[in-house]
Amino acid sequence: MLSARDNETLTRVGPGTPMGALMRQYWLPACKSSEIAADGPPLRLMLLGEKLIAFRDSAGRAGIMDHRCPHRCASLFFGRNEEGGLRCIYHGWKFDVDGKCLDTPNIPGQPGFKDRVHAKAYKIFERGGVVWVYMGARETAPPQPMIEATLVPEGEARITFTMRECNWLQALEGDLDTAHFGFLHMGKVAPEDLDGANMHRFAVEDRAPRFEVKETEWGTMAGAYRKADPGKVYWRISHFLFPFWALFPDGTFEDNVTADAWVPLDDTHTMFVNFAWTKRTAPLRTLKDGRIIPGLEYRHDLLPQTTDWLGRFRLASNAGNDHRIDRDAQRNASFTGVTGITIQDQMATESMGPIVDREFEHLVPSDAMVARTRQRMLAAVRALGENGTAPPGVDDPAVNLGARGGAFVAPESLDWLEAYRELLQISQRPKQATKAAE
Repeated sequence: MLSARDNETLTRVGPGTPMGALMRQYWLPACKSSEIAADGPPLRLMLLGEKLIAFRDSAGRAGIMDHRCPHRCASLFFGRNEEGGLRCIYHGWKFDVDGKCLDTPNIPGQPGFKDRVHAKAYKIFERGGVVWVYMGARETAPPQPMIEATLVPEGEARITFTMRECNWLQALEGDLDTAHFGFLHMGKVAPEDLDGANMHRFAVEDRAPRFEVKETEWGTMAGAYRKADPGKVYWRISHFLFPFWALFPDGTFEDNVTADAWVPLDDTHTMFVNFAWTKRTAPLRTLKDGRIIPGLEYRHDLLPQTTDWLGRFRLASNAGNDHRIDRDAQRNASFTGVTGITIQDQMATESMGPIVDREFEHLVPSDAMVARTRQRMLAAVRALGENGTAPPGVDDPAVNLGARGGAFVAPESLDWLEAYRELLQISQRPKQATKAAE
């Protein structure tokens, strides 16, 4: 159980909030590079409770800034993107991607006035098809993030954006709660339905894993374990990386290069951004007859994009249509009656409400990773607020390259952390991640 006060601290992310201050220490994935075109229309963005716009100038440079013109606060979303800058439609003031005022045509005889005006613009960089933004107060932004899955070459990367209508923390905790795998996703699968080489059979033979949890340089780490074949243990390794990243055990450890970012748009909406290496082994989601496990078939159809602040990347299966639950399929085919892992997770976390009342919870041993991560976050928030201590990974992002999620079977005589380190040494990495690790 988390107190109401601590729950408020962790879930609120707007300007002036403790968690909002921590989030603003980091680079955030803001939008896809393909969402903005040179001299094209601006894009509305909501991030950490702030209304922003993204645009690309005539030279192809991207910018992210407050949507309000600093003259009379008309929205620059309606501006003219032309000739190297964005011109407000109200009085013609024009700004470049860095927020510098280029022109104030309604002020005759004062050519120097524009030099005293600046739009609130944030630092950005682009990598791998994503525009990243730094919304903090540092004059010099921290080093760029070094999370393995975000370093994948663009031609080998699959990046998926999906909006979730709930607070960022409960969305993140859905990834950290790996015990739900044997129910929500595999609840109607019997061990005999799976091939003997499929490690997931151990997850359905024993749906009550035990946990080892520890704090790390990057956040927290958990090993969920079960008995495997004689003398062996089946491990599923997951990580939390500050401020909102989860590395989950959705596949074989050796090449499971994937990461989820749970980016807060505001207090009750979250952008789920999945980064994945396309060369990794496909997750073990098939029955022994070759069919996809019922309910785990890929489904990710989206509603048409709109220009609303929250109009991007919304799933067509949503709370408004009960996530298209099929009660007949729930009785006869799949545990949930809902198709698609992402949608199953979304159904569970959104059903908790916009922000979970955590005083209502009753945590159990399988929630150890969730509980430890909350305490780790609270400690980091307090250290930043009281002492100005930078949270993990801000100034030393290379520590994140020590983290990878995935499943493996190891001898029961081998310590889980030793097994993890040995496998990490021989694991496959994308070229850019290998260079970064060196």
